Amino acid sequence: MTIQLKQTIATKTAEYLSASNLTQSELSNKANVPKEYLSNILKEYSDFTVSSSNNKTVVIADKYFTRLAGFIGFQLTKSYWKTQATPQLTTIIATLQDAKEFGTTNLIIAETGSGKSHTIDLIQRKYPADTFIVKVGSTDNLSNLIDKIIDVLKITTGKTKSKKLRDVASKLRSLKDDGFKPQLIFDEAEYMKQPALCSMKELHDYLNLYCSIILVGTDQLTNNLDALRKKNKPGIPQFYRRIKFGIRKLPTIDRSFKLFLNDESTDVKKFLRTICDNYGELHDVLVPVRREAERTGQDISEQFIRTVLNLPNTQTF
Repeated sequence: MTIQLKQTIATKTAEYLSASNLTQSELSNKANVPKEYLSNILKEYSDFTVSSSNNKTVVIADKYFTRLAGFIGFQLTKSYWKTQATPQLTTIIATLQDAKEFGTTNLIIAETGSGKSHTIDLIQRKYPADTFIVKVGSTDNLSNLIDKIIDVLKITTGKTKSKKLRDVASKLRSLKDDGFKPQLIFDEAEYMKQPALCSMKELHDYLNLYCSIILVGTDQLTNNLDALRKKNKPGIPQFYRRIKFGIRKLPTIDRSFKLFLNDESTDVKKFLRTICDNYGELHDVLVPVRREAERTGQDISEQFIRTVLNLPNTQTF
């Protein structure tokens, strides 16, 4: 990595820090860059070195500049995909910003591949000091989920689940008291099981109007809630009552992909619409194809796409 690029990253990081309400210590933790390294990187005339324990001077490794660039959203390599203002993206942003402003609880329901995770990452990058994202896993039980919340908040808590939830609520309420607008987002919330959904009811009761709670997922989330309600599972009717009018279902994906396909030929557009079901799949096709086309100087065609992706010529979709 050149000195010029490191200087650019340092400048962009300083600008980001100034606009983000983050302290250097918080940025250090979030970007996983040691405090001393970050401090030296941000010095106006830094030579990007630090003193080691034996008083020797060592150069700050490139990986820390890469981490900073990734955290602040500074592109180090050429991008072959441009974020577009799809109806899904604009609806998610509007919902998140409204919820952040008023401390409400919402469910955002959209098709897989509609850009949910990408959009909430954009929001976190814009509001890093008080936006916290928890990725729900298919094997997560309630203890796992609470531990993930504690991890993103960087807090020390009690040992019982109930005490941990109270400590989480206390941290988020204190942020509100300090002038922030905290937002706790659960991505891929369709994986939440009954105990986790019941804990959302408890968090809502602790945090309503203090911190917005957002569950982002596919319609499997609402289907699961409906099934649990019909079985009258403990805690579920109470949780549903609190979020019934906070459910936001996003528009269906425009499978013509007109916002993303501009320079491609008519035949290529037709083929892409045949093989891709959503924005995520289109991204996974176009990025390697465009990169390889630039590297080889070849035009993008159906055959070229099949070759790059190793798709048999006889395979139809």
